[in-house]
Amino acid sequence: MEAVGGQFFRRRSLSIVAVFLVFVIANALAGGYVGFDFVASIADIPAGIAWMASNFVPSVESFEKIGQILSSLGSTVLVSIAASCTAAALAFVFAVLGSRSVGIGGPVSVAVRAIASLFRNIPVVAWAFILLFSFKQSEFTGFFALFLTSFGYLTRCYLESIDEVSGGSVEALRATGAGYFPIVAQAVVPMSITSVISWVLYMIETNIRDATLIGILTGTGIGFVFDLYYKSFRYDIAGLVIVMIVIAVIVCEAVSNYVRRQII
Repeated sequence: MEAVGGQFFRRRSLSIVAVFLVFVIANALAGGYVGFDFVASIADIPAGIAWMASNFVPSVESFEKIGQILSSLGSTVLVSIAASCTAAALAFVFAVLGSRSVGIGGPVSVAVRAIASLFRNIPVVAWAFILLFSFKQSEFTGFFALFLTSFGYLTRCYLESIDEVSGGSVEALRATGAGYFPIVAQAVVPMSITSVISWVLYMIETNIRDATLIGILTGTGIGFVFDLYYKSFRYDIAGLVIVMIVIAVIVCEAVSNYVRRQII
């Protein structure tokens, strides 16, 4: 018995070492192909940290722009919440229709999953570039880019949640002769509502971070303010923008975690 156990742990250790070696070799080959010098990059880290510490630290003068920063940050947060909530409502409807347990089935289920996969796998930055040609630089462009990515991601998450939690309840209601809408209202919604809210809160957190980058592309929100002062070499104000974004994300995450604890 001890010999078998020793062989198992030996094989496992060899497997871990082999995976590590493959990772190191792949990293070395990829770095060599693109000309990336890992040792030189590590050596440059202290200088990079020192430069950021001396340039991106907010100064007293930078706080004169706090009103503009807070206004733009509030706009970004509201757009992120609006995009997330709108996408969540439509994603839930599509997820119910495409679900294996309560969905319509057939081509509808295939189409819902295909649309969700398409929207989810196109990065939000790519959506922003695509939409810029149609809607130009505007708040709606940022909203639409966040909405499309959120819709695809949430639809996929809701499909899995509904299929996992509603199977037994759906079968029980069908056995009693309940119709489609009563089944959705009495089985799907109550059983999946906790997961739905949790995913919406997570999406809002993610979109607030993504909206900063989207704002740089669309010329709106806190991303535009950061880009403006960064390109103007006002790194102290750009640093203050970063600090406010971090604070907003932390506050949002704290609220999200509190709500999750209350509903779970």
